[in-house]
Amino acid sequence: LLAVIIGGYVAIKEAKKYRIPEEFMINLFFYMIPFAYIGARLYYVAFNWEYYSNHTNEIIQIWKGGLAIHGGLIVGLIWLIIYSKKYKIKTFRLTDIVCVGLILAQAIGRWGNFFNQEAHGSEVTLEFLKSLHLPQFIIDGMHIDGAYFHPTFLYESVWCLIGFMIIILIRKISKRKTGLITMFYFLWYGL
Repeated sequence: LLAVIIGGYVAIKEAKKYRIPEEFMINLFFYMIPFAYIGARLYYVAFNWEYYSNHTNEIIQIWKGGLAIHGGLIVGLIWLIIYSKKYKIKTFRLTDIVCVGLILAQAIGRWGNFFNQEAHGSEVTLEFLKSLHLPQFIIDGMHIDGAYFHPTFLYESVWCLIGFMIIILIRKISKRKTGLITMFYFLWYGL
């Protein structure tokens, strides 16, 4: 929730630079965020269908975990395209605006994986984690069911934060092409 609020706030501030009203962005997010959560859940269920086909009553139980960001991005993008066409705003202009807040939201949101002790990497030794000079609370959080794991949530969080800083630098380029930030986002996140 904190990631959504901060990412949305950053996108709204970004939109003001293009004279796009705050109300327009709030209306975009009003639908896009719930649709994105539905897409994230459907994507997760689809790729875990072997389990959910036998436990269909659990499909809507998102409080038990199971969201996949790729599904959220796909459905969120579909809504953004529809919305931009309806109000005759360049789709890539709008994605450029949203991507600034999105990558920061992802950096924050990955910490939810840490608190839920999910989406971690493969098993490692305590010595390996200590060699990374991580704070003790992260090392303790990566101790799950008697074993230590790679803090992949942290790797991705830092990666997204670096991407956010690069996007801030790209924004300062006075004659950048519409869509450049969007393309950078997909390239960076894909890497």
